[in-house]
Amino acid sequence: MQPLSREAVRAVIEGRGAADRIPLAYDHWTYSNIMGGDETRFRQWMAQFPHDIQYFEIPMPDLLHAPADDPQYRWTGVDKEEDSAAGLDNRPLVDDWESEEAAIFFDTFPSAEYPGLVPEFHSDGQRYVLARWWYCLFERLWSIRGMENALMDFFLHPAYVHQLFEKLTAFYCRMMERVCAAHPVDGFFVSDDLGMQHAAFFPVEIFQEFFVPYYRRIIEKAHALGCHFWLHSCGNIEAFLPDFIDMGLDVIHPIQKNTMDQREIAERFGGQICIWAGFDVQQTIPFGTVEDVRREVRRMIDTFWRPDGRFMLTMGNGSTPDWKIPCLEALHEESIVYKSHK
Repeated sequence: MQPLSREAVRAVIEGRGAADRIPLAYDHWTYSNIMGGDETRFRQWMAQFPHDIQYFEIPMPDLLHAPADDPQYRWTGVDKEEDSAAGLDNRPLVDDWESEEAAIFFDTFPSAEYPGLVPEFHSDGQRYVLARWWYCLFERLWSIRGMENALMDFFLHPAYVHQLFEKLTAFYCRMMERVCAAHPVDGFFVSDDLGMQHAAFFPVEIFQEFFVPYYRRIIEKAHALGCHFWLHSCGNIEAFLPDFIDMGLDVIHPIQKNTMDQREIAERFGGQICIWAGFDVQQTIPFGTVEDVRREVRRMIDTFWRPDGRFMLTMGNGSTPDWKIPCLEALHEESIVYKSHK
């Protein structure tokens, strides 16, 4: 089956009409770990399914390690040992905002002029092109400060949060300019998990004070470059959706099952933002049957499909080795053939 054209996907995202079938991007979140890391077998198996979007990664600074050609292209400003025994959200690079270490961190902030920031990429000239990076504002804050410190920073060190977000925003905006100057980009994707299973990490007031001004600038820069802006944000983020829509966010992922009422979200917001609906990876794929998967696909399409578009399908998150191949095959097949009864 041929992939959808770039224009067809853009029309879906912008609410200018549904395509002949739902745009599919299951490959964005499916890795060779479902086949024991066998990359060749995985690529051959995936080739039988349509992939409507081309992706490339923007090489962001590492937390601790810099490339040989730029010793400052890393997030930490000082040499530190990696605490591999601690949880990912408990390895702070900056323990104290008012320390010398923090001053060095801001003084040696990585530059978006780093030559290696723009990767090699070759578009096929037909499909929608999505440039992606991981960790935007909140995820970058807690990766630098650790989760406990990050959540307290909004109350104890607000000026430093704003200083960090200002520098990140400037970095991202310049980065997008450089990427667009080098490649034909249709959209930018970024991750920023803002929700837990049943609620957001912080109240709307915190989101509006610390996040809205910077996200607005990043999204407006993407639009000025002729690109859409896509956001992955796990958990219950319902309280933030009105602000994201007001900021002009184009695509939201995943509207995670069992964290929000998906039908209510579709009815309230489906005409205002494109929902890149994520298939349930917590229960259905690893533990469900083939028929459970087909039934869930039909439910999702009936929930989110709209005649004006604004609906695409993908996985809810990245693959794990317990994903079952027959279930994945049923997922692709049902996503192609099923038509909503709306």
